[in-house]
Amino acid sequence: MFNFLVTGTSITSPRGSLTLPRGRVLLHTSENLVARYAPNGTLDEANLMALPLIITNESTIDPALPAVARVGTITKIGRDAKDYHVEYILDLDIPPIPNPVLEALAAQLDFVIRKRGFDDFHTNHWAVKDADLFRVLFTESIVRRRPTIFKLPEEPVDTKLVTVMMPFDAGFNGVITSLRSAANAVGMQCMRADNIWDDDVIIQDVVKLISTARVVICDLSGKNANVFYETGIAHTLGQDVILIAQHESDIPFDLRHIRHIKYLPNEQGLKKLEEQVSTRLQDLLKR
Repeated sequence: MFNFLVTGTSITSPRGSLTLPRGRVLLHTSENLVARYAPNGTLDEANLMALPLIITNESTIDPALPAVARVGTITKIGRDAKDYHVEYILDLDIPPIPNPVLEALAAQLDFVIRKRGFDDFHTNHWAVKDADLFRVLFTESIVRRRPTIFKLPEEPVDTKLVTVMMPFDAGFNGVITSLRSAANAVGMQCMRADNIWDDDVIIQDVVKLISTARVVICDLSGKNANVFYETGIAHTLGQDVILIAQHESDIPFDLRHIRHIKYLPNEQGLKKLEEQVSTRLQDLLKR
């Protein structure tokens, strides 16, 4: 079991509180769990606080207000004549989880999903869900052990971002131009690590681009060691990866079973690369 709190505002602080009308407490909760955690209409506060918590803001179609959930714990439950007051603390070792990721796991996590209106992600409320939260998150690779060489950023995936991992060499200028055109053709933005400088350590910028991208393109041409390393990171993080290369021999043995795009670095070859990558991006966006 776990607590599920939904509020109308973004979750920005590691500690916080929210107020819910009594009619919104244990909403979208099965009758047997209501009987278990609110016998005779009185909340069993101690047992509720012993459950893990997911807290999020309501899902919205407004891209300026991304709906992102956090995992944490309820630390205090209070009440007055009309409302319940809930205090919580977030687990900062667990990265944010975009609401669409949770919605896709509705069957495993006992969420109520409806095409319109009053469901678990479009209503301010407090529910208890009959599911093993951490088992599902670990099984789906949403919660992972944190690496020690770099830090995984907390930013959610940017559904319009395509990240390119490739050698920083002038000989690849035509390739990145073609890839940018392919991304633009499907309404996406294409970036690589030399476009940003957010961190003093370059691997942090690289990891940020990989982990927040909707799709990662890896150009294995020339057997560049950095690109091989970055490809491994992208695969480990479960990203959608498009492999491209100028020669079949550039593909490492362990990756040759994965479909890839082979291209020639001339005008005709780069045009064909643009078309193939654009088609592949369209296919991935349908998932």
